[in-house]
Amino acid sequence: MGTLTLIGIIIVSLLAGMESVMDEFEFHQPILACSLIGIVAGDPVPCIILGGTLQMIALGWANIGAAVAPDAALAIILIQGGQGVAGIPTAIGIAIPLAVAGLFTTMIVRTLSVPIVHMMDGAAEKGSFAAIEFWQIVAVLMQGARIAIPAVALCFIPAEVVQAGLQSIPEWLTTGMAIGGGMVVAVGYAMVINMIANKETWAFLILGFCVAALTEITLISLGAIAMAMVMIYLHLSENGGGNGGSGNGGSKDPIGDILDDY
Repeated sequence: MGTLTLIGIIIVSLLAGMESVMDEFEFHQPILACSLIGIVAGDPVPCIILGGTLQMIALGWANIGAAVAPDAALAIILIQGGQGVAGIPTAIGIAIPLAVAGLFTTMIVRTLSVPIVHMMDGAAEKGSFAAIEFWQIVAVLMQGARIAIPAVALCFIPAEVVQAGLQSIPEWLTTGMAIGGGMVVAVGYAMVINMIANKETWAFLILGFCVAALTEITLISLGAIAMAMVMIYLHLSENGGGNGGSGNGGSKDPIGDILDDY
């Protein structure tokens, strides 16, 4: 693995770790972390697919205790394994064990964060804004190192060792974990639907499933159709409110009023 690739992995891993507590630019999201690792490592396709699959699992976002699966490390394992897209089920299968193992570094960082908070309190009492900023940066970098250190360590493990380790995993285990991961995807998606679904959005959800079943339509086309639906809905909501079926002149939501009539 080249020097530039290693530097890119360090930067991406640091950003992913820092964003896990900052939530500002969302670099910690699996689709971004895995995709960026794949891009800097020169093998983007399987990493993007892995990130998308993990992102579907993350829709329900239930961490294992205090552990979060280091998605950057999963992408590196996928690359080192050399199996390409075929190795995605195996990578998903080791996500939970890897997250549990990552709990150790999480505990260290969170334990060290406690005295840092006290030092920042002491700096605030003295009115030292420079010291507060310094300890804030240290704490954020610690969160980044929590992901970057395991990711970089994996880069120095020979690819042959990673491939042998992945191939030694029994097929029944990887198949079972892949099936379990698919079930978690369904549960996560169902949780999101349960939060946002109402009488006005069910029609779009049904249309989306029907259109997605047409294999000739690409994801870009699906996105364009979705945007068109949004524009139509907003236009009807702004200009068609008086055509509703309720007795008081409509609720300014024509689709909702139509569904009410049924």
